Amino acid sequence: MVESLEKTKASTITPPAFATGDLRRLKDEQAEELPALGIRQYGETFEPLQPQSLTHQFTRLIGRVKDLPRVRFHDLRHSHATQLLGDGVHPKIAQERLGHASITTTLDLYSHVSDTMQADAAQRFDATFGSAKAGLKGQK
Repeated sequence: MVESLEKTKASTITPPAFATGDLRRLKDEQAEELPALGIRQYGETFEPLQPQSLTHQFTRLIGRVKDLPRVRFHDLRHSHATQLLGDGVHPKIAQERLGHASITTTLDLYSHVSDTMQADAAQRFDATFGSAKAGLKGQK
């Protein structure tokens, strides 16, 4: 069962299955370990962390891993958007996952991806046009 994660009231995204499974396993582990510390879980949903808390925890975690480049938590969002668009995911889907009010915002912020996409589009057009042109020559 795939659940959705809510970024804002207007934006719900579908997380990848590996993340949902990992979160569920972590929640199960915590359900076993936390009572020994006098902490009890409430409910069956994943409660969102406050942005400052999440950023702080991420920075602390990254700092503990040797030879890992220092990145900001927000850089992960940027990488996700760039990867989506670079992989040919429709910009409207990227906009929804990022929670942008307008697709224009998404395209303006991530237009640098279009440089590689331009070359890819030209190659695809060449392949299609070349096949069609070869087919016409074969008919003569």
